[in-house]
Amino acid sequence: MYNLLIALGVGVAITLGITLTGIGSIWAGIIPGTIGFLVTYFLLARRIGNQLQVLMTSVQKELQGQPTSQKEAQARVERAIKMLESGLAYEKWQFLVGPEIHSQIGMLKYMSKDLDGAKVHFAKASPRNYMAKAMEGALYFQRKDFGAMKKSFEAAVTSGKKEPLVWAVYAWCLVQNKEKDDALKVLGRGVEANPSDEKLKSSLSALQNDKRLKMKPYEPMWWQFGLEAPPPQVLGGGGGGRRVQFNPRR
Repeated sequence: MYNLLIALGVGVAITLGITLTGIGSIWAGIIPGTIGFLVTYFLLARRIGNQLQVLMTSVQKELQGQPTSQKEAQARVERAIKMLESGLAYEKWQFLVGPEIHSQIGMLKYMSKDLDGAKVHFAKASPRNYMAKAMEGALYFQRKDFGAMKKSFEAAVTSGKKEPLVWAVYAWCLVQNKEKDDALKVLGRGVEANPSDEKLKSSLSALQNDKRLKMKPYEPMWWQFGLEAPPPQVLGGGGGGRRVQFNPRR
């Protein structure tokens, strides 16, 4: 990655400069060289992070508001995707930038029903983005690839163990696939990870008592998975709006 290489170059230059000019031995130059490396890398990483934050703010503005038609909603998503794709220019500069942007693009393509396109980007997505991994699991559920579905959901609940929605969606897909026992285990793990969450407790109790696993408590984010048809009043609204988040990791 360019930022790392530049910072290493600065560190090495400082170390060699101190050594070759006779100011001190190479060991004397290591400490200032290391400081130069760390400061340079921090500044370069912050610069890229700031540029990405500006980009993500613009994407968020593009997706905000209630579209007047399905055509307008799709046009907004397409513009947002193009904006995100422009951010891939930074992936050679900073670690983890590419996977995070692929996560965001994958989610937008998934929510706009471009499952083939979403699958491509999910394959390059960050495993730390639990919403992207959960949507990838939902995609595999729709494709009836249940082995891949479980793998994606397990990644989602590992990185997003404090997010009740991902546990609930995982369990819902298992129930639909007639795997109630596994769904009970998933909800049990979710409650264990979130002992004060009443929604997960209610979902677990409902399933234990042979009742239907209702996803209403998880609305409006639940609608973004596209696994159930939303009521007419939220159609065209994106299921509560599309969230685009980017946390640059240094």
